[in-house]
Amino acid sequence: MTSTKAGRPGTERGAGSSACPDDTVSHVSRKPTWRERIGQNWPQGDTAYYAVGPGDGEPPTGRVRRVMRVVGPLMGVVWAVFLLQPWQAAWDSVPGWERVVSLVAVLALGLSFAWVVFTRAGPHGTRMSNRHAALFLVGQTVLVAVSCLGAKQDGLVGLVFVCVTGVFLLRDPRSLGLALWACLVILVVPRLVPGWETIDDLLISVILATVAVFGFTQLVMRNRQLQLARDEVAVLAVERERERIARDIHDVLGHSLTVISVKAELAAKMFDVDPARSRQEMLEVQNLARTALADVRGMVTATRAVTLAGELAGARQAFDSAAIAAQVPGTIDEVPDELRVLFAWAIREATTNVLRHAAATSVQITMGPDTLTVDDDGSGPADDERGNGLHGLVERARAAGARVEVSTSPLGGYRLLLTTRDDARDSKERTA
Repeated sequence: MTSTKAGRPGTERGAGSSACPDDTVSHVSRKPTWRERIGQNWPQGDTAYYAVGPGDGEPPTGRVRRVMRVVGPLMGVVWAVFLLQPWQAAWDSVPGWERVVSLVAVLALGLSFAWVVFTRAGPHGTRMSNRHAALFLVGQTVLVAVSCLGAKQDGLVGLVFVCVTGVFLLRDPRSLGLALWACLVILVVPRLVPGWETIDDLLISVILATVAVFGFTQLVMRNRQLQLARDEVAVLAVERERERIARDIHDVLGHSLTVISVKAELAAKMFDVDPARSRQEMLEVQNLARTALADVRGMVTATRAVTLAGELAGARQAFDSAAIAAQVPGTIDEVPDELRVLFAWAIREATTNVLRHAAATSVQITMGPDTLTVDDDGSGPADDERGNGLHGLVERARAAGARVEVSTSPLGGYRLLLTTRDDARDSKERTA
């Protein structure tokens, strides 16, 4: 004979078994892997609840991003091989201090370009201030000029790297202006310096390199912004779901516990005077507790239903138990179907407020096709009084295109008004 203990991780209940009398099961399981989440068609918002770790299996996109953070800069640095042209030209020049200075300048230019690619390029690179970026580009331009001492016109190849560096540092269309300046230098300087040859074909390299890197950089930045926006939407979805759960918990348990408290107090008072009535009230407390438990289960499983007829009946019963004279509509036929759930939540919130705060002796509920009014003769609304329940009702009303108003009732107490009418139509009807 075997037995299973509910609640222990790793054990499963057999089909048809009922280890828990109330059919509640605590689902304790491991976190699903990313493959399981995709296979189960989980919504994107749920990804915020699970941290993907080495034990879960990492999504391919995460591995690709981490690899590209290394491979991407390496692919950019590879382009520094084109500095071999001014390096070779400086190496073949006449030995002397100009040759040494030119070689050092070409090497420094390559190292500065590699540093920019590894630290400033890409969506994860840190931004440099405009002043520091300008000084850095001026320094690279000086290195290009120094390299021309030995490499002559071939040293102007370094302007291609200056323009690409400008794209990485500035990250805006100003870097394209830098390319135009480089093209002007390539066209003018070789024609002014004696002994230099023209290298007009370098213009194509400058233009293509600058435009291509600028377009790629903008694409990467837009993709990064899109990813950040998606992450923010996921966070907002989680926060919205938390607010919904908190609002539902307040609406379900706040109302039920308030009615249970009223009935339990009545049962205690009637215990010695009318034991039968006291017993009846306690049975109703028991039924209310079961109903509240069922509502909580329905809220968790998203199957809880709130009906206008049920809330009217519950309000009538709760007011009777609290010895409050209530005028409650006996029919809901004139209320449109799309407003019945909203009216039901409003009646639940109003009933809870009357029982908990108003200290009223009479309540009047009035319903129309587009308006619900709950009046009492209690203490009336307090200044700036808006609890969690009323705040949740306002959100529900806003989502349904309605509005909630709180004011002093003609009965002398509290008035809760829920309506889909607009102020313009109301004023026109009053004028008529």
